[in-house]
Amino acid sequence: MKIEKKDILKALETITVAGEGKNMVESGAVTNVVTFADEVVVDLVLTTPAMHIKKRAEDDIRKTIQDLVYADAKVKVNIKIEAAPKTTTDANTIKGKNIPSIKNIIAVASGKGGVGKSTVTANLAVTLAKMGFSVGILDADIYGPSMPIMFDVESAKPVSVAVDGKSKMKPVESYGIKILSIGFFTAPSQAVIWRGPMASKALNQMIFDADWGELDFMLLDLPPGTGDIHLSIVQSLPITGVVVVSTPQAVALADAKKGVSMFMSDAINVPVLGIIENMAYFTPEELPSNKYYIFGKEGAKNLAEDLQVPFLGEVPIVQSIREAGDYGRPAAMQTGSVIETVFEEITRNVVQEVVSRNENLPPTEAVKITTMAGCSAVKGKK
Repeated sequence: MKIEKKDILKALETITVAGEGKNMVESGAVTNVVTFADEVVVDLVLTTPAMHIKKRAEDDIRKTIQDLVYADAKVKVNIKIEAAPKTTTDANTIKGKNIPSIKNIIAVASGKGGVGKSTVTANLAVTLAKMGFSVGILDADIYGPSMPIMFDVESAKPVSVAVDGKSKMKPVESYGIKILSIGFFTAPSQAVIWRGPMASKALNQMIFDADWGELDFMLLDLPPGTGDIHLSIVQSLPITGVVVVSTPQAVALADAKKGVSMFMSDAINVPVLGIIENMAYFTPEELPSNKYYIFGKEGAKNLAEDLQVPFLGEVPIVQSIREAGDYGRPAAMQTGSVIETVFEEITRNVVQEVVSRNENLPPTEAVKITTMAGCSAVKGKK
């Protein structure tokens, strides 16, 4: 079988380039394609030297050509690394397409599942909103979206709106928070069985093809672990910083350490705003002065000290947190509750880290943000 160059280019247009919201052909990453009988040679330029990214790109190209063009195609990929042009002198600003209407983008991550990352994200969001900030959540946990449940909008569907002549998704709103999640587009019982490139493409659409409006903070609820989704997100957006959630348990801490290491690596280079310890201790209602450290004591706090990153606070095990999440009303919304106080303190710490690390933030804006959050001081700002 003779393979046509135009068929190859059409197939490669289905692979999204992380960092630009464009496919490999449109972005210019594919510089040349040569075909001869059943052989295909693809010349590719990448801006990241990381071996796992190169390997992933090569595998994606080979599989896409074999799946969409010719199953027995002999594919060779020549990869050349070229440094990405620097658009800023801020060492903490990674490559990513800027979204002028969104001032701060905070990723919430965890090394392993089940540590309460989504619960923390939801409660951080409502606390920021109570402080007066405009907030959005992108549920980037493609394979386990939970924000529709936590905000009681499972049956909601984003509508299409016209913005500057283009059709865009309008995020679902709940408790003043703008939300987009893959859960809005699938049945509750439907499993999302996607490979990395398809998941990345869906995320890019929810980021760049949505009408988010003006946001002070966008929170990204990342999937657990360190994989394709994380690479796509951090290369697609100018992330202000990442918050890592962990329990005090040794197994969770080992994975949290890997997560912090990934974001601090040269290939990713995203500022780690700090670590939050969830399920830190249990206090019975009838014994309010007692603390039982079921999963260990201050494990995440000690990890933060070892890694020299800020410790943002601890969240106790409280039944109302689980109940509130299941009922679709985040616990931090309960006025006068212990959880409200806990998340107010943690949120202030997060905001303070955001301001102190953003060297390009105008002093007036820094004062405004810290005043709204009730921060007592701004580290690193004069």
